[in-house]
Amino acid sequence: MNEIGKLIIIAGIVLIVLGIIMTYLGKLPGDIVFKKGNTTFYFPIVTSILVSIIFSAIMYLFGKFFR
Repeated sequence: MNEIGKLIIIAGIVLIVLGIIMTYLGKLPGDIVFKKGNTTFYFPIVTSILVSIIFSAIMYLFGKFFR
């Protein structure tokens, strides 16, 4: 149970840091934005890939150290 608590805390910290970065950076190059009239479609493909890579690396490290 102790490892799960540490994992949740680290995941929360990572999400907070990513949220702060996304707030100040806005969109990254490669993110798709369509604007037409009153409608805006935003698809953050590059952001999604970066978040996935970072989260996968963190999970890999936790798996490696907490077995």
